[in-house]
Amino acid sequence: MTVADNIARFRESVREQDVTLIAVTKFASKQQIEEAFQAGVTEFGENRLQHAQAIRKELPPEVEQRSRWHFIGHLQTNKAKQVVGAFALIHSVDSVNLAIQLSKAAGERMINQAILLQVKIANDPNKFGFSPDELKKVFSQLADLPNLEIQGLMTINPLDADEVVTKTCFNQLRVLRDELEQEHNVQLKELSMGMSDDWPQAVSSGATMVRLGRAIFDN
Repeated sequence: MTVADNIARFRESVREQDVTLIAVTKFASKQQIEEAFQAGVTEFGENRLQHAQAIRKELPPEVEQRSRWHFIGHLQTNKAKQVVGAFALIHSVDSVNLAIQLSKAAGERMINQAILLQVKIANDPNKFGFSPDELKKVFSQLADLPNLEIQGLMTINPLDADEVVTKTCFNQLRVLRDELEQEHNVQLKELSMGMSDDWPQAVSSGATMVRLGRAIFDN
């Protein structure tokens, strides 16, 4: 299967559902990224800042200028200034301190930075994110930070999660989003959930964005 074949198969699976495909370029070659772009993909995700900077410099201007890039990896606070403005959407805001640093960096650049809040639904020591209860307590503080636009929530399930746990986590993220919207009178339109192994369950649970690397770029 080519990259274009994998993309076509994904689109056929989601059909008329409003789901944005974010092609994760962590292990993709420049040629594969170009092939994805030619197949209509314009949203790309990276979890390593240095790799994103390097690969984007190698891409043809048409691809770089007409694509939106998402930062999806764990972000250290000392990298906030480098990420702000360089990515259309930061998916992995997992602490109040990080949000504060992003807010300051965006203010210094006089821009608004779109972000998602990362939530750790399942108790997994290998994952980052707010617990649902913690996010409920600090959401007002996060929403009041200047120069940040909270567009929704993101989660990553444990690697060993079975189908029942996976589906439960995705459903709980959607419920949390709905509760925050109602309580704070805000719109959180994006639910970034689902990767190569579990994206069908994410889509059926209401994902608006799925982050696919292997499912797109593995031949």
